[in-house]
Amino acid sequence: MFTGIIEELGTIESVTDQGDAIRLTVRADVVLDDAGLGDSIAVNGCCLTVAERTDHTWTADVMQETLDKTSLGGLGPGAVVNLERAVTADKRLGGHIVQGHVDGVGTIVSRTPSEHWEIVEVSLPGGLGRYLVDKGSIAVDGVSLTVVEAGRDSFTVSLIPETLARTTLGTREPGERVNLEVDVLAKHVERLLAWRDGDDG
Repeated sequence: MFTGIIEELGTIESVTDQGDAIRLTVRADVVLDDAGLGDSIAVNGCCLTVAERTDHTWTADVMQETLDKTSLGGLGPGAVVNLERAVTADKRLGGHIVQGHVDGVGTIVSRTPSEHWEIVEVSLPGGLGRYLVDKGSIAVDGVSLTVVEAGRDSFTVSLIPETLARTTLGTREPGERVNLEVDVLAKHVERLLAWRDGDDG
């Protein structure tokens, strides 16, 4: 589990095609401080498992299911990514509960800068709009954000200077794809209501 508070920006060192999977090697410092084999690190909001590590890089295997459901397949050497280690029980939950299980891929629609923040609109894949509410939470490329306006096909978020400077969202341009994870509590409520109404689908 993660909180959506990005610890550092990493750089893709290499991508090895394995046919139905890829091996992703990431250059990093902070997240490797106490990382061991089998530990979880979120890359742009996608939970990956450390399979190998050196002093300054770590490697993960990314299966086809993950490539199909996230934007990770579009990464190449030199790409900058958001990194966060799994949260521990003694840490503050500064963002919200983020599982690292991407629900869909959206696209940056527009950016509207102002003096102290920037409004960013992001498109929503079909069906995800029902999980968003104004002032609710969403993870965009692993960054915990508050929804400003929740629409059926898109939503907006307001990015403060800290977020613009410390995450990849500061440089994402209109047309670029981003990983989205909606609030898991909304999905649980929907499932419970469906069971109550007799739909055990």
